Amino acid sequence: MRALTMGLAVLGPLLAMTAIPLPARAESCDDLWYARNEIYKAQGYCFRTRRGIDAFGNAGCRYDNADEVPLSAAQRRTIADIQREERARRCPR
Repeated sequence: MRALTMGLAVLGPLLAMTAIPLPARAESCDDLWYARNEIYKAQGYCFRTRRGIDAFGNAGCRYDNADEVPLSAAQRRTIADIQREERARRCPR
């Protein structure tokens, strides 16, 4: 049992480092917007808005529909966390 407890003590910080956290330094709505859309860009989303295209471009994009972008469970949680923070801050849509 002691070995298991010690193993978890070592494993916990390692798992925390591999998670995709909410941007800790998101100081503005723009920071949150960028962090959220950066995840979509990395997975091949094709942006439609001028803002998205200007920020990320569409080179190499593969998915026109955000719902079709293959996201991991951790990425989906991060996006949901960012969206909650955007709503709490009343960021423009």
